Amino acid sequence: MTNARPAQPSTPASPDSARLELFGLPLDVISLDATLDLLGEWMFEQSRAPHTVVTLNPELIVQSRSHPEFANAVQVADLVTADGVGIVYAARQLHGVEVPRAPGFDIVAGLMKRHGADLRVFFLGAKPGVAEVAAQNAVRDYGITVAGVHHGYFDLPEDQRVADLVGASNAHLVLTAMGGGRQETFNQYWRQVLNAPVLIGCGGVIDVLAGTADLAPAWTRRMGVEWIWRVVGDRKRWNRAPRLAQFVMLVRAEKKRLGR
Repeated sequence: MTNARPAQPSTPASPDSARLELFGLPLDVISLDATLDLLGEWMFEQSRAPHTVVTLNPELIVQSRSHPEFANAVQVADLVTADGVGIVYAARQLHGVEVPRAPGFDIVAGLMKRHGADLRVFFLGAKPGVAEVAAQNAVRDYGITVAGVHHGYFDLPEDQRVADLVGASNAHLVLTAMGGGRQETFNQYWRQVLNAPVLIGCGGVIDVLAGTADLAPAWTRRMGVEWIWRVVGDRKRWNRAPRLAQFVMLVRAEKKRLGR
């Protein structure tokens, strides 16, 4: 699969925000509230132009360095927010800028709370059966309208079938939860076929909505260290620790190179 759209110069997602660059990837300096405002505008514009959203974390930066197609999908994303404290740390060290966090779950939950039944959501991802439960829970908790559901366990030859299914749903918001890299490249490549104003790669958000994964405690999210809680508490995540260490080394090496 190749990207349908070549990399373009980075520009801010909103006139009220700035755009930084971290290791060749863009990062928008935008708060959670401003993110919700912007996505709300995009979702209900008459043109229904597709926009891709990436919530950037250290793992994605490390992955992008060895996956050019994934890096390109992030480079041309319409909005790239700081998902965790690692990105805030990197922006502070390399640019001297304090970047507010806009994590994936907070974006998704915020949009559902704000727009309720007016919001048509397609749940795409997780294991078979999980997206259905997530959709049911979202209707119960937020009153949203379900545009459709589909699991995330399909191979590349099935991409167009799934993209066509999403495209026919008339969704405002597509939650693509197929793992970092896969979800961003899928959204970028099929953005026109998906035919939804906002396409967001949201990792484990569908699992959290379904109750098959726990949301990190509020205090860890306030401090921006929920990733530590997740890694320590889930043995399946222990293999991610080396990527986080690699990210810290990347930041330190880049800071030294820049003489800061």
